[in-house]
Amino acid sequence: MSNETFFEHPLNERIRTFLRLEHLFEKVEFFRYDPSPWATRAAIDGLLDIIAITGRSDIKSELIKEIERNLATLNRMRRQPQVDTKTLNEIVHQLEDDHQGLMQMIGPIGATTRDHELLKSIAQRSSIPGGACSFDLPFYHYLLTKPIEQRTQQIKHWMIDLEPVSDAIGLILSLARTSASPRSIVAHQGFFQEAVDSSAPAQLLRIGLEPSLPFFPEISGHKNRFSIRFLTSVNEATQRPIQTSDDIAFTLTCCVF
Repeated sequence: MSNETFFEHPLNERIRTFLRLEHLFEKVEFFRYDPSPWATRAAIDGLLDIIAITGRSDIKSELIKEIERNLATLNRMRRQPQVDTKTLNEIVHQLEDDHQGLMQMIGPIGATTRDHELLKSIAQRSSIPGGACSFDLPFYHYLLTKPIEQRTQQIKHWMIDLEPVSDAIGLILSLARTSASPRSIVAHQGFFQEAVDSSAPAQLLRIGLEPSLPFFPEISGHKNRFSIRFLTSVNEATQRPIQTSDDIAFTLTCCVF
């Protein structure tokens, strides 16, 4: 299949957290350069969500463990004759740089950004519906009236503490996504299930579908087994998606790296 739409599903809590953080980093990156004040609000909302997730004490150690696991796997691959040594060395170097960046971080992730008074005020007021409007946070409103260059520079300053995390997660997930080749599968009557090889447990599932198909996958699973149901939203009376009875062709990648 070409030009597929991809749906992903994590099979462990570590990858689940990494995918959420990747999503939020992409949100900040998308909105930070948009001149609209509403886009700046969206970028800062994403930044606050990143701060909330990385406030967990285990995120830093989980990232370091995952990088070390990846490095150990890649070093074992050096013994295989068909390996592209140049590419392997480049990836190892990137992982080592990310590892060093995380190890050099003093204290928890994003500690400086987390303690910024304006961000703390926005986070506190955002727990109230509409609580971050102009009269609640006049300093925030003042920032939003500034030229886009000034707003972008401020967000860039806040993101400096978080860049090692963004770089590490991007590389870890990229390695996972490219660690296996997609298989062509048919879900009979819209359903497919499979056991996971316990000797090489998958971390992430990637489902590829033709964009023109009026279906989407609902995926459930864990490290031992997963199932996929293909749903369609044709039931306009209830507006609730229902499982299709059609046979659905799709591609499946079980990312084990």
